[in-house]
Parts: sequence; structure tokens; C-alpha cells
Amino acid sequence: MTDESRDDPVDTGTADDQPVRAEEAAPEQSGAAPGPGSEGEGVTGGEAAGDGAAPPPAAEDDAVVEGEPDTGADTDAEVPDAGASADAVLAAERLADLQRLQAEYVNYKRRVDRDRAAVQERAVRDVLESLLGVLDDIHAAREHGDLEGGPFERIADKLEGTLGRYGLTRFGGKGEPFDPQQHEALMHAPWPADDDELPADASATTVVTVLQPGYRAGEQVLRPARVAVADPA
Repeated sequence: MTDESRDDPVDTGTADDQPVRAEEAAPEQSGAAPGPGSEGEGVTGGEAAGDGAAPPPAAEDDAVVEGEPDTGADTDAEVPDAGASADAVLAAERLADLQRLQAEYVNYKRRVDRDRAAVQERAVRDVLESLLGVLDDIHAAREHGDLEGGPFERIADKLEGTLGRYGLTRFGGKGEPFDPQQHEALMHAPWPADDDELPADASATTVVTVLQPGYRAGEQVLRPARVAVADPA
């Protein structure tokens, strides 16, 4: 073998006979599904189903026992509502307070009305009692004839008529049976036999002289009649 044959390149064949690398032998479509024999890249049926896969079986503690009653609703119905009960008690207390206040108001109104009438009557009595002295002078002047035919007679009549509208009346007359509730006996005199004004059939102590007439306002005596009394013979 010569040196020339050693230096000549060795013909290794055509390009088709060259070895192919693994990268070049891979398929052009990168999205192609790997073969069923690909190691570590296989997808199971459950995983391929995604969210629609059947849930795992329930745990033994979470299982519902058939035939066992659901006591949750019954327990809520049997337990009384503490708030509603307290509201009912409070409403009852407020109603009792309202009824008591209404009764107190009715009693107060009745008492005020009664006291108002009593105050008015007392005021009228005070005015009438203050005029008793004037009425005594008018009565004495009339008894002596000083009022007849004069202008003061009409004034006296008007005054007595006005006071009469307030319930003022004069009482006490000769020949009346003595009444300690109506009369005040200032003296005890003998029975006058020749007095025609005295009742002939008198059997009790009788008024024989009126010293000062009495006055009453309505049913209340303002002043008793001051009289002299005598016992029949």
C-alpha cells in the first residue's frame, strides 16, 4: 500500500446513508399524542374526565344513617324564645302601670271636681257671713218702719234679693218649737198668756221672742236665730 492510497479520503457513501439524530427523527407536529407506551406520561380515565368525574365515596363518619330522625327542627321548636317571653312580661307590666295611672287620674279628677265645688260654696258662705251685720241693720230698720216710703227700701230689697239667689234665707220666728240646731236660746221667759201669736196647743219649749234672726245658705246654717224661749203652762 502506497502513501497516496493512505491520504485519499474514504468514501463513506451517500447522504442518505448518513446516521440520523434523535432530534431530527422526532415528528414535526409537537402536539401529537404520545404513544401508549410512553413512560410517565400516560393519563388515566378518571383524570381525563376532569371536573365531571365521580366524587370519592363518603367517609364513614359522614354517612347518614337511614331511619334516624332529624332532631334539629324539633329542638328549635321546643326551646322557648327568651326574647319573646321577656317582651310579653314587659308588655304586661306596662299595661298594669297604664291601668294604675288611669285609675289614679280618674280619682284625682273626681277629687278636684269635689274640692272645686266645696271651695266655691265656702267662698259664697264667707261673703254672706261678712254681710250678716248689714242684713241685721236692714231687718231692724224694717221692723221699726224706717224703710217705708224711702229710697233706701228699694236698695235693701235689691240687696236681699241678690243674696237670695246665692241661697241665703232668713229663719227664726215667734211661736216656732225650739230646735237647738236652729236656735240659740239667750233667755228663758215665762209663758205669756195673752199672746195670740203663740200656739195654744204648744206642748214643748217654744220661741216667744226673736232677738236676732238666723240665716242659712242652702242647708248649712250660717248663724242660728237668737231667741228667748218659754215653756207652756
